[in-house]
Amino acid sequence: MANTFHLDIVSPEAVLWTGEAVMLITRSTEGEMGILANHEPLMASLVPWSAEITPAAGPKVVLAVRGGFLQVGGNRVTLLTDMARPVEGDVEEARRLAAAMAAEAGAVPGK
Repeated sequence: MANTFHLDIVSPEAVLWTGEAVMLITRSTEGEMGILANHEPLMASLVPWSAEITPAAGPKVVLAVRGGFLQVGGNRVTLLTDMARPVEGDVEEARRLAAAMAAEAGAVPGK
């Protein structure tokens, strides 16, 4: 079994995803990043982009994220966002949706 970490993706309205994950890929103001188990502690500001979750069990989960913050520490990862939506398609579709959500809010996607 692959090493895992606990992941929570939370918005003001709901817990959007919670569970054990093998990997999380998203984008911060510093660029695209991948998080694996036992990652060094960090905090990052997220830009409108996709969040791709590889769960410990089950199919990959893709979300469109309007931005937010990522906290990593103690083999736990928390992604706080003001808005995120699950996407049935691929990461490109999630990125288009994130850009549209950001445009509605007046944010600049992917920057």
